[in-house]
Amino acid sequence: MSNKSVQKKISKRVTRRTFRVKNRLTSKGHKPRIAVFRSLNHIYAQIIDDATQKTLASFSSLQLKDEKGDKKALAKNVGRELGKIATKQAIKDVFFDRGRYLYHGRVQALAEGLREGGLQF
Repeated sequence: MSNKSVQKKISKRVTRRTFRVKNRLTSKGHKPRIAVFRSLNHIYAQIIDDATQKTLASFSSLQLKDEKGDKKALAKNVGRELGKIATKQAIKDVFFDRGRYLYHGRVQALAEGLREGGLQF
């Protein structure tokens, strides 16, 4: 098996997982969705209204000033800050879209931070 065919298989698997998670969430109702993107060094989260296809709020670890600690601690702080921004905009109930990432590590820390920030999901 060549390297190219292995990469295609992995890419298809990731795409299937992403759509499977997203379709379960968007079909449920009129709540906004929190989309997560995790890169090697940073984590990004945004609240999206799927009905109007608009981003309501976003926050990332790039916006944290003078934060120290490991990546999980930074992810938790990103969640807290995004939760504060959302509660100021009167957003309380959301769906958590983990995308293609498993619910552990930094993604789980982000979700815990969002709950501490005042969001429910």
